[in-house]
Amino acid sequence: MNDISTQSKLLKSSTMSRRRFVTGVAASGVCLGLTPVCSIASSAVPTALNKSRGNEFDLQIGYQAVNFTGKNSVAMTINGSLPGPVLRWREGERVTLRVTNNLREDSSIHWHGILLPTNMDGVPGLSFAGIKPGQTFQYEFDVKQSGTYWYHSHSGFQEPRGMYGAIIVDPKDTDPVSYDTEHVVMLSDWSDEEPSDIYAKLKKLSHYYNFRERTVWDLKQDIKAKGLTETWKDRAMWNQMRMSDTDIADVTGYTYTYLMNGLTPDEGWVGMFNAGDKVRLRIINGSSMSIFDVRIPGLKMTVVASDGQNIQPVTVDEFRIGVAETYDVIVEPRDDRAYTLFAQSIDRSGFTRGTLTADASLSAQIPTMDRAPTLGHRDMGMDHSQYSMGEDRKMAAMDHSQHNMAGMHNMAGMHNMAGMHNMAGMHAIGNARYDGTEAPGKAGFGSVGKITHGAREFGPHVDMRVERPVSGLSDPGIGLRDHQQQYGRRVLTYGDIKNLYPTSDTRQPSREIELHLTGNMSRYMWSINGTKFIDAEPLQLEQGERVRIILVNDTMMSHPMHLHGLWSELETGDPDYIPRKHTIIVQPGSKISCLVTADTVGRWAFHCHMTYHMMAMFREVRVS
Repeated sequence: MNDISTQSKLLKSSTMSRRRFVTGVAASGVCLGLTPVCSIASSAVPTALNKSRGNEFDLQIGYQAVNFTGKNSVAMTINGSLPGPVLRWREGERVTLRVTNNLREDSSIHWHGILLPTNMDGVPGLSFAGIKPGQTFQYEFDVKQSGTYWYHSHSGFQEPRGMYGAIIVDPKDTDPVSYDTEHVVMLSDWSDEEPSDIYAKLKKLSHYYNFRERTVWDLKQDIKAKGLTETWKDRAMWNQMRMSDTDIADVTGYTYTYLMNGLTPDEGWVGMFNAGDKVRLRIINGSSMSIFDVRIPGLKMTVVASDGQNIQPVTVDEFRIGVAETYDVIVEPRDDRAYTLFAQSIDRSGFTRGTLTADASLSAQIPTMDRAPTLGHRDMGMDHSQYSMGEDRKMAAMDHSQHNMAGMHNMAGMHNMAGMHNMAGMHAIGNARYDGTEAPGKAGFGSVGKITHGAREFGPHVDMRVERPVSGLSDPGIGLRDHQQQYGRRVLTYGDIKNLYPTSDTRQPSREIELHLTGNMSRYMWSINGTKFIDAEPLQLEQGERVRIILVNDTMMSHPMHLHGLWSELETGDPDYIPRKHTIIVQPGSKISCLVTADTVGRWAFHCHMTYHMMAMFREVRVS
């Protein structure tokens, strides 16, 4: 489907009656035959999330009737709202959360990004046995951090059915970020289809939801731009890989309705401010499968926190937020106009939006979505330009110098050591330092521009290996790379992020672990190092050790990787102010590294946060 027809479909759908319909317990029980679990009042267009502050919380998991699309459906919610209530804690205090499961199946809640004892982490099979129907589980732990986080079910496909909510932790000391008004903004995706049905369709046909396959018109345009020979080579390459260069997102706006604080784009969330306010937006991507690009036309955004951690402020026009990431931004709107908070999906198949205004009678223009991106050589680790063109060469040299240290090994030596691999995929390479971008002559990932298909060392579950992955550090990402030049919009990159405070653990890592994110896209099979979770050995860490984890994405999809229980300290090139994250996007054909201090004993999950990737692209990290 081309851009024009997509926009037409969207505009057409916006004229339909898609009012949000949330009934009370009596109607939902009678009409849908559900067990009554909670009661909330109907609301036409709510502008604020439910909030709960304190040290003790009672959370009820249950069924709720909803209507986001004009069709009645059933959600799984927390305290009867979607999203669940915003939980407000204070750093240094102890919180108690009694969670009662009113579903007809086991459930759980994971406190995403929160540092806590392993038995409180909420991952069935690792942390605890889960919460049985009709039972209550009491979570209790000390709050050791401040910032913006979130919570969600870690059981089956309950999260995409509505089980998620925001966590705000106020600092025990003075907040380094000054602001007058704040709003929590939770982005998410909703489908009337059962998640199990979506997954079954993807397993049968991995591009089932992609309606932007190449057309004859596209072929003609490619021939006009690149010539017949180059176009033929490109088409032959994609056909050989059984992939499509338009396959950007597994699940798209064809089935998803994108939500902002539980409201559809037709309804539009509204955030009010007073004249002259500095407004803090705590933006959370609580979706199951959707990466969003966020901007506010007419307003600069100063990013002040990433994944709950304060960073040195950086002002941008746009940023990408992966599934499970959070960003806090400060904006300073004028009081005489309204602004659209616009979040478009990475594949441009849909968007969600809200309005910031000091006057509820004002409205703001909704921008059109940007052009849908296509995958290219860079996304397959085949971009030669970074090694030969001026600016990219400077970037490579900068990355090299930032990562360099005395005794730097060469990559050929790293990969030729005897006894390199064990079952957990670990590399025992002593004090070797990771170099974010190789020069053409370096060994380690093969020749420039080569891709190995069905790599034997990873088995038949893997249909592609990227032999020359590029650094994902300073890359805005697919669909965003030309926005500075084309639109004058500065886009945030991971390379822009520096922690506000000095790095707390300045030790060099004692070893490195290299993990390849692998898959067979045509068969919709995902794995790490070619091994799915059920067949994989845990990654073994010793308490107190510091390791480097190198993530190499051998697939054509972005993977937001989430490590439970421990910080992932993103290596951005400044060792003195390393930002701490709980979720890191690894872009197609790229690699990125983080440092991890194994400071908490336990069994921790490490996985892609895409719902339909998670079950296989998953490892246990065991700290003992």
